[in-house]
Amino acid sequence: MKIIIRSAKIIDSKSQFHNQTVDLLISDGLIEKIGTSLSASDDTTEVKFDNLHLSQGWFDSSVSFGEPGYEDRETIANGLNVAAKSGFTAVALQPNSFPVIDNQSQVNFVKSKANGFATELFPIGALTKASEGKDMAELFDMKKAGAVAFGDYNKSIDNANLLKIALQYVQDFDGLVIAYSQDPNIKGNGVANEGIVSTKLGLKGIPNLAEELQISRNLFLLEYTGGKLHIPTVSTTKSIELIKEAKAKGLNITCSASVHHLVLTDEKLEGFDTRYKVTPPLRTESDRAALVKAVLDGTIDTITSDHNPIDVEFKKMEFDTAKNGTIGLESAFGALLTVLPLETVIEKLTSGKAVFGIETNAIAEGTKANFTFFTPEGNGTFKKENILSKSKNSAFLGTEVKGTVYGIFIQNQLITSK
Repeated sequence: MKIIIRSAKIIDSKSQFHNQTVDLLISDGLIEKIGTSLSASDDTTEVKFDNLHLSQGWFDSSVSFGEPGYEDRETIANGLNVAAKSGFTAVALQPNSFPVIDNQSQVNFVKSKANGFATELFPIGALTKASEGKDMAELFDMKKAGAVAFGDYNKSIDNANLLKIALQYVQDFDGLVIAYSQDPNIKGNGVANEGIVSTKLGLKGIPNLAEELQISRNLFLLEYTGGKLHIPTVSTTKSIELIKEAKAKGLNITCSASVHHLVLTDEKLEGFDTRYKVTPPLRTESDRAALVKAVLDGTIDTITSDHNPIDVEFKKMEFDTAKNGTIGLESAFGALLTVLPLETVIEKLTSGKAVFGIETNAIAEGTKANFTFFTPEGNGTFKKENILSKSKNSAFLGTEVKGTVYGIFIQNQLITSK
C-alpha cells in the first residue's frame, strides 16, 4: 500500500521537520520520503485535509473497555475503533473487567481481541489478584505475555508492605507499578471534593488530604525500594508539589493528569449531574490551574482521557449511589486545546509511550509511519452525536472544544473520523 500525505504541517519537536509543511510518501507502512511537491504514481492514494497537521500517533495511558464481562459498557472492538477515530494509535487497557486481568491468560485474551485493529492495545495487569489488594498477582507471567504495567484501577493499596514488595519484585524485569492514590479511610463515604460546592449541595466531601497522604506514603516507599512508580490522575496542588520534590530527589516517578481535571471544576456539580461524578473528584479552580501549570513545567508527564464507560442504569441515579467515571476519548483533543497550547497538547498525548516502555520514533524517512491527523482550527460544542462509544456518560457534553481530529495512520492502515 502506497499513500501520499499532502501539505501536512509536522508537529513533532523531535523531528527535523518540526513546524514544516511537507508531503510524506508512505510505502508498506514506512516513511519513504518527506519533501515538498512529491510526485505520486497511479497506484498511490492521496490523503488531503483542510489545514492538515500531523504528529506522532497519540497514546492514552488509561482506558477501560469493559470486555470481558461488561460488554454492555463497551467492547474491545468498538473501543479501539473509537480510539482510532479520536486520534489515538495506542491505548493502555485497564484491568477492571470481569474477570479482572490478573493473569497471563487474561492478558492473552484481550490482546487476541485486539488483533487486526489499527489502534494498538497494551494491557495493564492488575497488581493484586482480582484487584482486591490482598495478594500480589502473577506479575512476571503477565509481563511476558505483554502487560506494560501493573496497577489496580482506581483502587489504592492499603497494605504498604504489599506495595513495597511489588516495587522491589518488578525491578527484576524492569516493571512499572501504577499506584492510584486515595486513602479510603479519609475518603470515607465522600462523593465530591470537600469544599464550598459540596457544603452548599449537601454532598459528603473528599478532602485533598485523602490523595496527598497516600501519595506521600507511596513516594516514601519508592524512595526506600527504588524501582519505577507511576501515579495516575493526580488532582491537587499539594500532590503536584510532592511529586515535584520526589523528582528533584532523583526518584523514578511519573504521573498523569486526566483531561477532565485539567478542564472542569467541582462547580459543574451544581446540577447534581452524575456525569461529573469521577474519581478522584473534580477539584477547585485553583487546583485545576495548578494542574495546567504542572503540565506546562513538565511535572505532569502525560495526559490521559481516563476513558471509563459506565452503563446508563449506573449513572441515572442519585449522586451518592451513581458509579464514578466519564468517557473521554472522543473529546480529549478538543477539550485540551481550550486550556493548553497545541504543542503542549501533542507532547503530552505522545509522551506516555516513553513512560510505559512503548516504541516511539520521531517523524523521519525510513521510520514506521505512526501518525495522528488533525487541525487545531475551529471552535465548537461537544454534542451527543460526537459520541462514538456505546456508553454515553461524557462529562464534556455541552462544553466548548477546539479543532478536529481527522484520523490516524498506523500498521499500514488509514482510519479517518468521517
